[in-house]
Amino acid sequence: MNVRLASAPVSWGIFEFDGIEPRYPWAQVLDEIAETGYVGTELGPYGYLPTDPVQLKSELERRGLQLLSAFVPVDLVDPSAHEKGVETALQVGRLLAALNAPLLVLADNNGSLPELVKRAGQRSGSHLQDWKNLADGVELVRRRVADELGLTTVFHHHCAGHVETPEETEALLERSQVQLCLDTGHWHYAGGDALQCLKHWGSRVGYLHLKDCHPGIAQQCREQRLDYFAAVKAGLFCPLGEGEVDFPGLLAELARQGYDGWAVVEQDVLVEDLEAPRRFSQQNREYLLSIGLVKE
Repeated sequence: MNVRLASAPVSWGIFEFDGIEPRYPWAQVLDEIAETGYVGTELGPYGYLPTDPVQLKSELERRGLQLLSAFVPVDLVDPSAHEKGVETALQVGRLLAALNAPLLVLADNNGSLPELVKRAGQRSGSHLQDWKNLADGVELVRRRVADELGLTTVFHHHCAGHVETPEETEALLERSQVQLCLDTGHWHYAGGDALQCLKHWGSRVGYLHLKDCHPGIAQQCREQRLDYFAAVKAGLFCPLGEGEVDFPGLLAELARQGYDGWAVVEQDVLVEDLEAPRRFSQQNREYLLSIGLVKE
């Protein structure tokens, strides 16, 4: 097993969602990712980090960071929006390819439908009845990104979107060839068990987002019917090891499967304490060291 550890701007509350403005300059976020011991990063929303490849390469290299991927949410349900989604993916992908990043993390346009935002973490089964359009959109992006840029596309299931629950994720995997970005926290808040997912779908897992989910806060969010953003603000995604995700079990299963790839520590936060993201970043890495996922 060979797991390399990265972080991402989302752990500093830098989201792709409209209406959430960054509270930290990009240089500070990159500094703190490197200073807390990570060797890779995701791009964050396109335009947050410098989009000039020469400048971005220089900024990453002097901090000892490798660019891995970018989270790219697009409308995959509406066939008339598929070509626009491809162009968005290719725009981001060109920057990734210029810096030798290996992956593009594709997602449904999460957070764009009020009904799904309102019901995040509170539903089961499948919201969609017809999966053809979404699966066709995923496959179109996957093929074009591979053919034109040589990048591998992985799909990120995500709360507050059409592909949230384990049943929805499995429906997509059964209808496409895309690899899965398993986000352990989102999988749990959507009603699943990340360890069981890894055991069943391990051959399709090409990328990991390590996120925890606090069961008590999750229950309160469901009982109070908090929407997705309110749940995040309430601390749903807690520091690693403080929630219900079985990280030691995941480590053992990754070793059994011989996983060779990156794992991105993500703790999506919306906090008033501006020192919290750096503190959480250090704490999360120390926890993974304590269980043997990474070594000094």
